[in-house]
Amino acid sequence: MPAEDAQLDSVDGDSDRYDTELRPALMRQAIADIQDYGIEVDIWKIEGVDERSDCEMLVAQARTGGRDGVACVVLGRGADDAKVDAWLTAAAPVDGYIGFAIGRSIWWDPLKAYVDGKIERAAGARKIAENYLRFVAVYERAKTPVRS
Repeated sequence: MPAEDAQLDSVDGDSDRYDTELRPALMRQAIADIQDYGIEVDIWKIEGVDERSDCEMLVAQARTGGRDGVACVVLGRGADDAKVDAWLTAAAPVDGYIGFAIGRSIWWDPLKAYVDGKIERAAGARKIAENYLRFVAVYERAKTPVRS
C-alpha cells in the first residue's frame, strides 16, 4: 500500500524505512478491517515483507478467529530479484505461507524485450520459465530446514 505523506514524514521520507517499520502493521490492520467487515478470504496475497516475524504476524492475523485453513502467498510487487528473494526467504519457512504470486518480476523484462523486437518469442518464453524456476528454487530452499 502506498505511503501517505504523514507516514513518509514519520520515517524522514525514506520509503525503505516505511516498508520495514510501518507497512507490515498497516497490512495487518487492513486484513483485520476486511475480516471485521465479514469478508472471508481463503488465500491472502501478501506484499513481500523483510522480516520473518512480520510474516508470522500477518499469518496470525489471517488465521485469527478460527480461520485455521487460511493461507498466504508472497506478492512480488514488481521488485528486483534480490528483494523478491529476501521476501521469499522470510516467508517460506512460516507455517501458513504456501507459495508466491509473482508476476512482473518473472515476465516483465523478457516480455518487454520480445515486444521491443530484441529477442525471439521462444527465447522470451525460455527466460520467463527460467525466472519462475529460479524463484521456485529460492522458495523451496528457504522452506526446507537445513539439516546438520
